[in-house]
Amino acid sequence: MKPRRASGSPKSAQALRSPRLVQTVAAKSSLYREAAAEREEIMRHKWFLSEHAGYDVGYVHAMYDWIAKHRAGWRKSWRKKNLSEAPLPV
Repeated sequence: MKPRRASGSPKSAQALRSPRLVQTVAAKSSLYREAAAEREEIMRHKWFLSEHAGYDVGYVHAMYDWIAKHRAGWRKSWRKKNLSEAPLPV
């Protein structure tokens, strides 16, 4: 017995997985933008901790330290700055 094909053309399924579409959706997603900005802040924090310690402290250590010390304030500030500009959905 042959396996059933998913409904819709293979071309449309392929279009849904195109890198350009994924980039477009990701760029418009506030969740993705917030996660990317958070990762950037953690990397910056990792650099500061590593400079202070004199060796590479590692991403996981920096992430936990940043979450414990800075995440709540950063997230509140980031959301106020970046999400207040977007129009409300109708």
